[in-house]
Amino acid sequence: MKNPLHNELDLSSYWMPFTGNRAFKNEPRLMKSAQGLYYTTVDDRQIMDGMSGLWCCNAGHCHPHIVEAIRQAAGALDYSPAFQMGHPEIFRLAERLANMMPDGMDAVFFTNSGSESVDTALKIALGYHHARGEAQRTRLVGRQRGYHGSGFGGTSVGGIGNNRTAAGPMLPGVLHLPETYDAEHQAFSKGQPSWGAHLANDLERIIASNHASSIAAVIVEPFAGSGGVLVPPVGYLERLREITEAHGILLIFDEVITAFGRLGWGSAAERLGVVPDIMCTAKGLTSGTVPMGAVVVQEKIREAFMTGPPAAIEFFHGYTYSGHPLATAAAHASLDVYENEGLFEHVRGLEASWEAGLHALANKPHVIDVRNIGLAGAVELRPRDGAPTQRAMAVYREAFDRGLLVRATADIVALAPPLVINETEIDHMLGILGDVLDDID
Repeated sequence: MKNPLHNELDLSSYWMPFTGNRAFKNEPRLMKSAQGLYYTTVDDRQIMDGMSGLWCCNAGHCHPHIVEAIRQAAGALDYSPAFQMGHPEIFRLAERLANMMPDGMDAVFFTNSGSESVDTALKIALGYHHARGEAQRTRLVGRQRGYHGSGFGGTSVGGIGNNRTAAGPMLPGVLHLPETYDAEHQAFSKGQPSWGAHLANDLERIIASNHASSIAAVIVEPFAGSGGVLVPPVGYLERLREITEAHGILLIFDEVITAFGRLGWGSAAERLGVVPDIMCTAKGLTSGTVPMGAVVVQEKIREAFMTGPPAAIEFFHGYTYSGHPLATAAAHASLDVYENEGLFEHVRGLEASWEAGLHALANKPHVIDVRNIGLAGAVELRPRDGAPTQRAMAVYREAFDRGLLVRATADIVALAPPLVINETEIDHMLGILGDVLDDID
């Protein structure tokens, strides 16, 4: 599609993130509005959103309750400093988040994105050990194919090579667990694979090689979203929790994608029954409307910082826009929608039909795996000879031309629709994708 605004819109100045800029600007995909499950392009085409924007628009687009809350907030309090000041609604939001998280996770530190949440969580973990007299605990453990945002901390613990190529050594001393995915044993699993819990035992090897007293924290996504919807094997997260507790290592869940309904619960920790020490959130917190993130920590961790004179700053960290009033209003309104419309329960009711529809694509040309958990899924394709990633990108472009937004990563097509979708719309969405798979070489 050529640029329909070529006579009035100059695309040259904007350096786009995670985008092939030159290819995009030859055939741009430009949105002008959105409502519910659909985007509208600048040339008035309707595009069904199969990715909740970017894993974030859980309540659908432009939900009237959220839009009105943001509008009212903009006219009442445009900004309030977060350092040595506050506004009532951010304290109410912190209390609300603490109440919906697992018991003991009672302290909330606000950020502006998932990347900031991850870097904040890593600093909290290091600071916690320092405050307890174990400042030698500086090593961090991530996981291969993990994605933890684009900050230096998140890129360091992340395990996707292309994200690290041009950035040098990043943080020193970072170690990585093996990925949890093995096609030979897990392909076409429905939900959590039965094989693979033992992969968590590699943490014991890391501890033996480096000694537990040097390791501050382990960070993992409950399921690896950007890595290709890699679902945790049954018992894997439980084993990580067991090992970290035994050695005094903090466990961080990066729930930037999984929190706020993607798995049918307020958090993956609740769905999967494994409680971390620290949880990173963002995206669905405001249903993607205003940037905001939150790091939720166990109260014992915050208490470790509460030393020295009462007026002293306990944690030298924060952001100009932490707890921004508009983001706060958007978060309250999003949580209202999730609760009042029963969206988490709705997802639980859809999961079986979502799973069945996805796995019906298993016999399509070039499909080598289908994976699912909650209201997320992936179809993995056999790479083209000598041209890895190109088949999935061809599916992405063709699906868009036929009215469906998906996400391509490597040769994996990922899906994570807004939580408001129904069974008829799931059938329509997967029907488009199935037709595209039939036609792509």
